[in-house]
Amino acid sequence: MSDLTSEYQLEYFREEGFHRKECPECGDHFWTRDEERVLCGEPPCTTYDFIGDPAFDEEYSLTEMREAFLSYFEANDHERIEPYPVAANRWRDDVLLTQASIYDFQPLVTSGQTPPPANPLTISQPCIRMQDIDNVGKTGRHTMAFEMMAHHAFNTREDAEGYAYHGEVYWKDETVELCEGFFEELGADVEDVTYIEDPWVGGGNAGPAIEVIYRGLELATLVFMSMEQDPDGEYELKDGNRYSPMDTYIVDTGYGLERWTWMSQGTPTVYEAVYPETIEFLKENAGIDHTDAEADIVRRAATLAGNMDIDEAEDLETARGDIAAELGVDVEELRALTEPLESIYAIADHCRTLAYMLGDGIVPSNVGTGYLTRMVLRRTKRLADTVGVDAPLDELVDMQAERLGYQNRDTVRDIVRTEVEKYRETLDRGGRRVRQLAEEYAERGEPIPLSEVVELYDSHGIQPDMVAEIAAEVGAEVDVPDDFYGQVAARHSGPEHEETADPFADVRERVGELPETEKLFYEDQSRTEFEAVVLDVLEREIDGETAYDVVLDQTMFYPEGGGQPADTGTLATEDTTVEVTDVQEVDGRVLHRTDESPGKGEFVTGQIDATRRSRLMAHHTATHIVGHAARKVLGDHIRQAGAQKGEDRARLDVTHYERVSREDVKAIERVANDVVRENLAVKQEWLDRNDAQAKYGFDLFQGGIPPGTQVRVITVGEDVQACAGTHVGRTGEIGTIKLRSTERVQDGVERLVFSAGDAAIEATQRTEDALYDAAEVLDVSPPEMPATAERFFEEWKARGKRIEELKEQLAEARAQGGESGEEVVVGDATAVVQRLDADMDELRATANALSEEGKVAVLGSGLDGATFVVSVPDGVPINAGEVVGQLAAKVGGGGGGPPDFAQGGGPDVAALDDALAEAPDVLKQVLEA
Repeated sequence: MSDLTSEYQLEYFREEGFHRKECPECGDHFWTRDEERVLCGEPPCTTYDFIGDPAFDEEYSLTEMREAFLSYFEANDHERIEPYPVAANRWRDDVLLTQASIYDFQPLVTSGQTPPPANPLTISQPCIRMQDIDNVGKTGRHTMAFEMMAHHAFNTREDAEGYAYHGEVYWKDETVELCEGFFEELGADVEDVTYIEDPWVGGGNAGPAIEVIYRGLELATLVFMSMEQDPDGEYELKDGNRYSPMDTYIVDTGYGLERWTWMSQGTPTVYEAVYPETIEFLKENAGIDHTDAEADIVRRAATLAGNMDIDEAEDLETARGDIAAELGVDVEELRALTEPLESIYAIADHCRTLAYMLGDGIVPSNVGTGYLTRMVLRRTKRLADTVGVDAPLDELVDMQAERLGYQNRDTVRDIVRTEVEKYRETLDRGGRRVRQLAEEYAERGEPIPLSEVVELYDSHGIQPDMVAEIAAEVGAEVDVPDDFYGQVAARHSGPEHEETADPFADVRERVGELPETEKLFYEDQSRTEFEAVVLDVLEREIDGETAYDVVLDQTMFYPEGGGQPADTGTLATEDTTVEVTDVQEVDGRVLHRTDESPGKGEFVTGQIDATRRSRLMAHHTATHIVGHAARKVLGDHIRQAGAQKGEDRARLDVTHYERVSREDVKAIERVANDVVRENLAVKQEWLDRNDAQAKYGFDLFQGGIPPGTQVRVITVGEDVQACAGTHVGRTGEIGTIKLRSTERVQDGVERLVFSAGDAAIEATQRTEDALYDAAEVLDVSPPEMPATAERFFEEWKARGKRIEELKEQLAEARAQGGESGEEVVVGDATAVVQRLDADMDELRATANALSEEGKVAVLGSGLDGATFVVSVPDGVPINAGEVVGQLAAKVGGGGGGPPDFAQGGGPDVAALDDALAEAPDVLKQVLEA
């Protein structure tokens, strides 16, 4: 099996006099101009040797370094591209967060389906890599939030056809030459740059790659994406899969803005270079102040911090011990100096991460990007509490949001404050669960397993160090891995939507041989009749029934998609008329599900259900309007999380961090109906995908990510969305929009249910009918209903309370007045066994009253099935839960509870008396056991 050794034999390396070497420490092969060099130059093989000795001619800030990079590549014929959001699921559905600049161009550009926005191009893309979360603060170089400066070139092989771009722009030699040119531009000594061979694999693609190392720090990675996974491929790479060359080959580079800035400043860690003001503020707030001697230890430790990489080190404690030994200091002294700083660094980095996430409109929740945002926020809060930072978290995040230039800072702060309050509430609940769990495992003499720690984090937000603290208090052990947060993040970093089985897998190949269907509904959405030719009829077996899928050369029937149900109607020939009950699109061909076959090759007249189409058009357009109104009222963070349109109602799920109030609902209704009354034109146009994105941004894709190089853009006033659905011609055709209800469908997602047009009037009338019916029952007018209902409710509550009081008095009277049933002696106690056909509240009250008299109570009721209540006074060694369990089994059921009080039952009422007759024996058995 071939490797990629030959792929690194660059002409540029040969011309510049490079030598290929193997590092004796790590075994990696690398290229260097220095014939005497032995080591590859990357930690842990070497140390950071630029700390205190900046490696460029000038010191750069982040802003200055970004501009230097982009300007350099612009001067070398690259077009500058604006960065994309950090939420990659805005334009693709296979990932959540943007982890590299190439994510911006996957999968459509890298696969050749659509051209890039420029070729070649340069960009500085904000990224978030959750897998680095555990390294942040420790290695001196890792940041979870970072900007990947990059230049990209998209190439195709000479004989490749059918791609959106053609030919070669440049490849490996030019890429390395451009990299060296940027080093020289900054005044670096290129003799000291090493290039480590490190093949790249990811997402089914692969290629040779080069890590660019300078003075102990990896500053760039040059990836040459040129292969695709192939079981018969020539190359077997480090992931164990085989790969073959593909028709497209892409220059995919990444230059870490933060690291280049750090290199120019030579600060102890990257964090002082990236967040200088924040680090100083946090250190002062937390009371961290070092003597000159302590500061010297910290500085010297920083040069070795690269050894703290959890991906490389055996474990962090061992790595810290090795650093302490090399520095000649006690490991506990080193820990006391560096751990608080590590927390400070992580807080600064995490706040920047949160600013990116919240600034780009991600709302914390329990799934997807929202989960990851909440995870970072809670970890940041825990770190701040641990190290003694008492500044409000919303202020710390706002410092970064302001520096990054976000305009929605008020919303960002509001979200952070809301999340901190939620976190406090979960800690109150979860802390009790941790202690209970720790006590259970301490009693068993077993450590708390990692799965339980992860579940505590997922369900209650309990940080692992808090679990360890509580466990230690009760004598339990817990082993938390160094990469705990990375493992948790990995569990939640996949696509938000699971793949489902293909319902057309059996006919997809046959359908693909037909020409694509001409979609007449885009030409005239109000038209409901058309003529067409039947290209094919697919007879299929669906759930044991014969079904027919009819493919036409053209159609007015809208196929289900984007939350809009399919049109229904008929297809008629001269001899027969068939009902169209469903319509689906498969690879550009529209399939009409019918009850009979109209016949292949037949000429048909299609008739759409006009009323249904009209109502669906109104609800689809109203969905756009309601989404726009929600953003106006609730904030720009509102984004569509799902939608479904129907004839009678529609729903729109939106991301929001609070419940939608009644006042919010009324305000959204007002804004929405203002748009309706303005009778705005609903415009549709087909635009080049790159042009549409450049003009409208990624909010364009509220309803999902459409495929293709062209996107259909619907404009309704200020609202602009890519949408393939059918719409009214002007907003006035909707008539009216009525919000019917709101509900929280999951944490961070609110559902707005509404009706439009005739359906809105009908819904309002139904609500009024219910109000009038209720008013008639209470013999009041509708306006008097709220006060009357409140009065009835208060009276009902008072009566209920009085009934409970009377039940308790009755129970006490029974316990004291001779209605005590059979009394039996059980050990040193007296037990009362009695059938009392009453509800559970009365049973419990009577049992408690008997226990207060010092008696064991065994009560049974046949009022609703066979039920038992057992109450045991203090000091009586009888387990009520065991007694109930045995009695309930005799009536075909079960039950249980704590030793002092338990309840249960079963369906067999006929066996109730026999079970009670055996109760004395059961009590004695439990006592003796």
